[in-house]
Amino acid sequence: MTALETLRTYWGYDSFRPMQEEIIDSACRGDDTLAILPTGGGKSVCFQVPALMSDGLALVITPLVALMKDQVQNLAAKGIKAVAIHAGMNRREVDLSLNNAAYGDFKFLYVSPERLRTGLFKSYLDILKINYIVVDEAHCISQWGYDFRPDYLQIAQIRKLVDAPVIALTATATPEVALDIARNLSRTGDGTEFKVLRSGFERENLSYIVRECEDKLGNCLKVCGSTQGSGIIYMRSRSKCEDVASLLKASGISASFYHAGLSSAERARRQEAWRTGELRVMVCTNAFGMGIDKPDVRFVLHLDLPDSIESYFQEAGRAGRDGKPSRAVLLWNRTDVSRMEKLLSVSFPSPQFIEDIYQKLHQFYGIPYENGEGRSLKFDLEEFCRHFSLQRAPVHYALQYLERTDHITYSQDVDIDTRVMIRVDRNTLYDIDLPQQNMVSLLELLMRKYTGIFSFAVPVAEDYLSSMLGVSVPELRQLLYNLSLEHVINYIPADHSNVIFLHHNRLEPGNLDLKTETYRALKQNCESRKDSMVEYASQTQVCRSQFLLGYFGQTESRRCGTCDVCLSEN
Repeated sequence: MTALETLRTYWGYDSFRPMQEEIIDSACRGDDTLAILPTGGGKSVCFQVPALMSDGLALVITPLVALMKDQVQNLAAKGIKAVAIHAGMNRREVDLSLNNAAYGDFKFLYVSPERLRTGLFKSYLDILKINYIVVDEAHCISQWGYDFRPDYLQIAQIRKLVDAPVIALTATATPEVALDIARNLSRTGDGTEFKVLRSGFERENLSYIVRECEDKLGNCLKVCGSTQGSGIIYMRSRSKCEDVASLLKASGISASFYHAGLSSAERARRQEAWRTGELRVMVCTNAFGMGIDKPDVRFVLHLDLPDSIESYFQEAGRAGRDGKPSRAVLLWNRTDVSRMEKLLSVSFPSPQFIEDIYQKLHQFYGIPYENGEGRSLKFDLEEFCRHFSLQRAPVHYALQYLERTDHITYSQDVDIDTRVMIRVDRNTLYDIDLPQQNMVSLLELLMRKYTGIFSFAVPVAEDYLSSMLGVSVPELRQLLYNLSLEHVINYIPADHSNVIFLHHNRLEPGNLDLKTETYRALKQNCESRKDSMVEYASQTQVCRSQFLLGYFGQTESRRCGTCDVCLSEN
């Protein structure tokens, strides 16, 4: 089928959106392609259509678990086979999914970037018939971008192992970041072979409103009361999200809150309630919204100044994806500016402090020099800070910089599998008199299924074990607990926590490469993004839409006529 026939067959549309056809044509020619489309511009069609037109399957790299699940479900509804691999899956589930992708006539394999460095994933690359490497949220590969993720740099290694063109997609890339994306993804290292296709960023149905005010909560209630339909309210503080949601509910507005402190199950429940309209307004941190394609959001309200125009543009762009009139409202005051300046200083602790945190991290877990490579550590930031009498924020940013410089991987709010280690040796095991037959059956199952279980605590699949034993998951957990009371096993229950993965053995003081030139450049770049965000909020002369478009390198645009600046001039 042609591209248009594929679109009609699977999506039921008779024409493409702006730039989609050019991007698809470039991909079908085998060109490495960087597509810069605004939020809601239909990026998924740009890689799904060429993948369906080719033999094999597309490897889609994205950090957004919600997007993975949504797209796998949407593709399945169209009769297209897709599978996703993400954090929270145990090794057996990952192995099974990769096996299905290799031998099961699948067309799309979605993976999170941290999976790219694992030996299990790399072991399948020779048998996966990959037709395209798709890089979603491609700005995450640029260390000069606002949302750099070190695991994205692994894509360059995958390119050496897989002979397939790249389709990279992003909604927020300045010309400088676009060039950096192309360089990091190219085979040559200079990015010259990439074809960069940039769509116009205008959102004609979206009105940008900025108000400087002290009474943010009063104005928030006015916005919610004067705008029909669903909305999103973005804030920085988790506790304030909860406070504002309570205020809205007390005022008769259907609202709830969402942040990374909630369990994954609770986050999913609230997200679904908002998506289906059971909840009208979601008050949230920026943990909410990525990968959610809800077309009828009528307003997005920011109660705090975002860190950058990139993040603001992406979050505001979640309003009005159905093309109907919608609002993006920003409420700010001078206190926000002071807070941003303070946050900037905290975000870049000194290199000496960062190295000190590196050493303290190993001390905390009793890891000596020349040891620790490959260890995965369950990490409690609050406990760590209490132990060393440190403030939370600078430690958090020090860990992030250690990740950026490839010393650790710092994963926050990860679902950790149940782990089990058998404490007694195999011969002694059969001499132990256990009070329940189910305990014996469980031990036999554990021994058969998990190699190394006598040497260290291995992750176990509770669903698999419970189904094999014919018991419920709660009953299985009770059995494991009882075995631990008998001193037969070490039982570490499933948890939701931060995890730190050590990339190398502990280094002696002074041997840590923190790339000080990069550190200075990053700090300067962050200051520039902050200044641009403050300028956007405080200026009252330039059309809001024109200001945003100019920031992303689009010099030709007309006044929107609907923002607060245009309305005041009119």
